[in-house]
Amino acid sequence: MKKAIFVMNQDTFELVYPSFIREEINNLVNIAAEPMTQAELRQDLSILQDVEIIITGWGAPAIDQALLDHAPQLQLILYGAGSIKAIAKDEAWEKGIRFTTAVVANGQPVAEFTLSQILFCLKNGWQFVREIESSRQFPPKPFAVQGAFKSKVGLISLSTVGRRTLELLRPFDIEILTYDPFVTKEEAQQLGVTLCSLEELFRQADVVSLHTPLLPQTIGMIKKEHFQLMKQGASFINTARGAIVREQEMIKVLEERTDITAVLDVTDPEPPEADSLLYQLKNVVITPHLAGSEGAECARMGAYMLEELKRYLQGEPLKWEVTQQQFVNMA
Repeated sequence: MKKAIFVMNQDTFELVYPSFIREEINNLVNIAAEPMTQAELRQDLSILQDVEIIITGWGAPAIDQALLDHAPQLQLILYGAGSIKAIAKDEAWEKGIRFTTAVVANGQPVAEFTLSQILFCLKNGWQFVREIESSRQFPPKPFAVQGAFKSKVGLISLSTVGRRTLELLRPFDIEILTYDPFVTKEEAQQLGVTLCSLEELFRQADVVSLHTPLLPQTIGMIKKEHFQLMKQGASFINTARGAIVREQEMIKVLEERTDITAVLDVTDPEPPEADSLLYQLKNVVITPHLAGSEGAECARMGAYMLEELKRYLQGEPLKWEVTQQQFVNMA
């Protein structure tokens, strides 16, 4: 049997690789040591001498030259988490190490969270919550509430999570607007979305949902002017990264535009400073970065890696493998 080892943060190890998944893994490969953290591994890299597979997740070790010097048999990294940007070093690619990731599995609960907030916001849900808390009585339900039917939802970036959110929205009678400079008109037509500028998306959408990856060129891309364009009663959802939004500019508009709502699962910094107006503004909903995998949801990532392990051992193509070219394009 091929040798493998678990290396990751131990506080999340049982969540990502619960016993029922580990039992299957143990039947497929020879686990060469007890699960360990990357710090423990670095204390004795000789344990990697005959290891072909590292099974990991949050807290994965960087696959650098120091590690590779002690792992002559290493072939595959099963990363039960999201981006491999922090662990896939140049020397790993040069040696032909293969990486596969559970980024799609980790994106599933984000898309589910986003769907729940889109539908709730289209019902003006958070506005009603605010009114009821303030008045301690039920306000009249105006027929001006948009609802889902024939509403417009703007998805900023058809990233992994953006595309999954799009799929979840398909059963609803919703028009999808998209801003993504990497999506062609032909692909947009195939996906059934309407490509538009970022400004037009903010101007038309009843709900704007941000899914842009955090890159040097996307930091601060959402500005005051975008929030000022939003329709009366519209909502903005951010499950991506706080730094993509110019937070102070957003706050200024939210102070002036009490009709719009911001649902923020991410902020910059995270959590906000104790004196941040985000805690005080009535039209801001803050959640503690919980859209991603939490609790039992984390095991989906481990399950994806188990299935990848089976494919690898059977000599089949890996479904979630990240190639060097894909990695370069993502970076």
